Amino acid sequence: MIKQIGKWIRNFILFFLLSSVGAVILYRFIPVPFTPLMIIRLFEQASDGMPLSLNKDWVSYDEINSSMPLAVVASEDQQFYYHFGIDPEAIQKALEYNEKKKGKRFRGASTISQQTAKNVFLWPSRTYLRKGLEVYFTLLVELFWSKERILEVYLNVVETGNGIYGVEAASQTYFSKPASKLNRSQSALIATALPLPLKRRADRPTPYMVRRKAWVLRQMNNLGKIDWKKESDKPGSGK
Repeated sequence: MIKQIGKWIRNFILFFLLSSVGAVILYRFIPVPFTPLMIIRLFEQASDGMPLSLNKDWVSYDEINSSMPLAVVASEDQQFYYHFGIDPEAIQKALEYNEKKKGKRFRGASTISQQTAKNVFLWPSRTYLRKGLEVYFTLLVELFWSKERILEVYLNVVETGNGIYGVEAASQTYFSKPASKLNRSQSALIATALPLPLKRRADRPTPYMVRRKAWVLRQMNNLGKIDWKKESDKPGSGK
């Protein structure tokens, strides 16, 4: 009996490792058709008696205005280009901040890579199991995907509103234009709404969002631009 259980556990672990690595490699080349969060939101809509809504439209990185990836890097993860999925400095700062605030306001330290791994492969939760799997998938994503691919996937699957996913759908919904036509201000507003997409709308900014947008725009100016081909143009290079 014990041998059978051990064999089952071994086979399960082997299956999980092979399937997870296979999925990460597959999504390096093809668009992500859906995410666990999308399915969860559909069930929530059904249980609340709301019409089912799933608005998403995958576009390539080149079809997104360059201000949009710059805005999310400026807003969410300015060390994105340099870390390997985990940012120890950001974690330390978040721990110090949360200890100081004593639960009044929580600050996370998830990188864009972590958020991408969570959105594509996992479910929303704060359990140790989910966080452990998040680290595992984050390392896989960093190993098998380029930074540009991570940003491309993130910008296409991130929740941007009620039943709205990705910056193309957000741009069409909030500004009646494709993501390729977004300006810097609109990109900064979408980035500002991302932490709370069900409560914030990029086309109806609150006073806080207006202040945050101004901060994001300043950070975008400081970073310059994202150019994957030129070392001198990398964010934070100072050149």
